[in-house]
Amino acid sequence: MRARYCASDLDDIAQEVFLRMLRSDRAKLVTNPQAYLFKMAVNVSTEWSSRASRRLPHSDQWLADLVDESGPQSEVEREVMESELERAVESLPPRARSILKLHYLEGLTHEAIASRLSTTRRVVKRDLIRAYADLREVLTPGAATDSALPARTAAEGSR
Repeated sequence: MRARYCASDLDDIAQEVFLRMLRSDRAKLVTNPQAYLFKMAVNVSTEWSSRASRRLPHSDQWLADLVDESGPQSEVEREVMESELERAVESLPPRARSILKLHYLEGLTHEAIASRLSTTRRVVKRDLIRAYADLREVLTPGAATDSALPARTAAEGSR
């Protein structure tokens, strides 16, 4: 096992084996704890190996490239973009705004949002798609002349 993994991977694998042992509810069923531990370690290392084979190789230099070189100007631009996004989200219809916030801020699935808002998953998905389209139109430079959201037709109704 040591030939294929770096030291940090070995530490991570050992920690994963330890955590799985802690979470295991089969303690009373295990007749040979040492064999059980070794088999678990083999399984975890196999999982790590298969995940590693799908990962793209990278050099150690990539960490150095992650240094944030933003200055005050880019910080101001980021704050302006955040305020524009906040304004655009607040201009969405109430249900679409709620769905968007539940999805992104709380990380809820469409089903969980539908349950919380007493609606269907289909309505949640539709409102989310419409909210994306509205935000894209408002936030894309030159796409909309005024800052208000595009007016929906009467047939679409209030969301």
